[in-house]
Amino acid sequence: MKRTTRTTVLTVGALIAALGLPAGAAQADDTTPRIDLRVLVVSDGGPATDAIAAELAAAGTPFTEIDLNDTGRPVIDADFLADTVDGRPRAKYQAVVLPNDNPFAAGSAEMAALASYEQTYAIPQVDAYTYARPEAGLQYPVYGGYAGSLDGVAAAVTAAGQAGPFGYLDGAVPFEDNDAAVGESYAYLSTPAPGADFTSYVDAPIPGQSTRGSLVGEYRHDGRRELVVTFVYNQYQQQFRLLARGIVEWMTGGVHLGASRNYFAVHVDDVFAADDRWNTTLNCTPGDVDCTDPNATPDPIRMTPADVTYATSWQTGHGFTLDLAYNAAGTVDQRADNNGADPLADALLAEKDRFRWVNHTYTHAFLGCVQDTTVVPWKCDTNPDGSVKWVSRTEISDEIATNRVWGQTAGLPLENDELVTGEHSGMKVLPQQPEDNPNLALAVGDNGVDWLGSDNSREPHQRQVGPATTVPRYPMNVFYNAGRAAEQVDEYNWIYTSRAQGGSGICEDNPATTTCLAAPLDPATGYAEHIVPLETRIALGHVLANDPRPHFIHQSNLAEDRIAYPVLNGVLDGYDGLFTADTPVVNLRMKDIGVELGRRAAWQAALDAGQVTAYRIGDTVTVQAPSGTAVTATLPAGSTLAGGAFGTPYAGGVSGWTPAGAGPLAFALPASAAAPAADTSEGLTATKPAPGTRVPAGVREQVVPTAGD
Repeated sequence: MKRTTRTTVLTVGALIAALGLPAGAAQADDTTPRIDLRVLVVSDGGPATDAIAAELAAAGTPFTEIDLNDTGRPVIDADFLADTVDGRPRAKYQAVVLPNDNPFAAGSAEMAALASYEQTYAIPQVDAYTYARPEAGLQYPVYGGYAGSLDGVAAAVTAAGQAGPFGYLDGAVPFEDNDAAVGESYAYLSTPAPGADFTSYVDAPIPGQSTRGSLVGEYRHDGRRELVVTFVYNQYQQQFRLLARGIVEWMTGGVHLGASRNYFAVHVDDVFAADDRWNTTLNCTPGDVDCTDPNATPDPIRMTPADVTYATSWQTGHGFTLDLAYNAAGTVDQRADNNGADPLADALLAEKDRFRWVNHTYTHAFLGCVQDTTVVPWKCDTNPDGSVKWVSRTEISDEIATNRVWGQTAGLPLENDELVTGEHSGMKVLPQQPEDNPNLALAVGDNGVDWLGSDNSREPHQRQVGPATTVPRYPMNVFYNAGRAAEQVDEYNWIYTSRAQGGSGICEDNPATTTCLAAPLDPATGYAEHIVPLETRIALGHVLANDPRPHFIHQSNLAEDRIAYPVLNGVLDGYDGLFTADTPVVNLRMKDIGVELGRRAAWQAALDAGQVTAYRIGDTVTVQAPSGTAVTATLPAGSTLAGGAFGTPYAGGVSGWTPAGAGPLAFALPASAAAPAADTSEGLTATKPAPGTRVPAGVREQVVPTAGD
């Protein structure tokens, strides 16, 4: 069983006690500062600050980014950082992110202004990637530490990290090692400098030593707090994705606009139907419009009742629900050809309530232009006047309505406003059909469709198709025309190797393709050893990126060798080994994903337009947004809105959406989230190196290699 009782975030109140600072007053008065809920990101163009900015953007957390390389940038001084509003002192930023502990020249007035600001308003600072040195609370790595690659190293959250900002992690923080020939992670491992008030939150064993060195830790000095990160990363690397939530929670004290959750949904297309099989001799798929070899005989792949039993057992074991996108003609035709028998449909209908169901049209017909398949690749057929010949509104509507009626008659638990067309057809597909079938928008309107599945690889953003809003879906690189691992590898080799190696040469013609192979995969081992780890890493990366968009596979992948499951197991089992029980995978159905994406877009538009104001005074958070706009926030557990509980629990806090009204929203924070009092002391000096500490000969103050892609 997973551990569920813990302190998820080191509260600001606990930090005050640890620092020996006076606690804030229970009731704010005119001297209690206003802290605006916005983060200042000072960037040098490196991948670490860019990664943190990307995390804030994905969550919908407001931030202002200053590029140090921009000669026209604003000067960071006292007026830039703070002012007075209605007689009350205002801090314009609740946290500061710097590229390292001090990215400015010696004696910089800007760094002095930042230090004074942080002292005055108890503002935390994140050092996105810094060299281990006494100025950051750590010894130089030459003193029993380490500087070098951390590829493949098993880092871990310390006890302090689990009791503090990284308590949503079960402990392990594995560093990626995706290519032995490429350095992907560079780090400094070190221990606290003598006399430094430093607490390590994430560490790793120091090579050749019996001790562990800090990778992420908190350094308290001179009335300031810094989160010191000593490894380089980019926004896509798993080690950053695991720690990103904790970095944001630390810098905001768990009080910020925006929210982040880990989502995973899997659509299984073509249920009840059969999928054509890849022919390993012809290097095409008989039955597909582009496979014109006269010897091409279709060899369909279709699930069996045993596959249904396996799927339901798998769902139970993982606490996960698959979304089955169905084509009813598949079972109608099967029964017509077999004296009414269809054991697969019987098995699926017996377990219909164990799945979510999505209308995938009755016959899986292509609903865009009328295809001219006399040429390869196909093209759109035309009318005598040269205009495109489109599939009609009636034909599209019949495909939608007939499938829906069949599903309702069979008792499927449908949501009638969801639709995925066959091959996402009807919507534009390049190069043959550069615009939507104009009849698609009319037909989805005729049938009350509000949510229309689209291909994320073609259109990653939501858009309107008539009254319907698209829901982009990630295609998993587990091919629709493969039921066996050997077929998948053969087709994979064909697509991703050169002509000289027996492949299609697609990679030679498109050098930007990143999955190209240096040599063909072994048919016996290539799937398990190359494709599964790669697809698992890609899908898990989406899960960890606060991305709710669903993934899709096909019913053929649940049949025969059941080749989808190793990837799905890799994602879910891998996730389960990394996170605590109160940070579960969120498994939404399509329409709920659409709503989430739509809210995010509207929220971001309001932020971009400067229409959102949010600040904290004492134990009250005030948010003003355009009326009707859904406001998103993350707050400590126990926070309330209008006297009632706010949000739903996740990762130790609460988060959610609430509509803005004509007046401001006022959130009340629990006593445990008391704000730190401003530090009014004067004459604070910069930290000096510990006695006897010097910069070793030949050691540079800052070495910043680029993170691997």
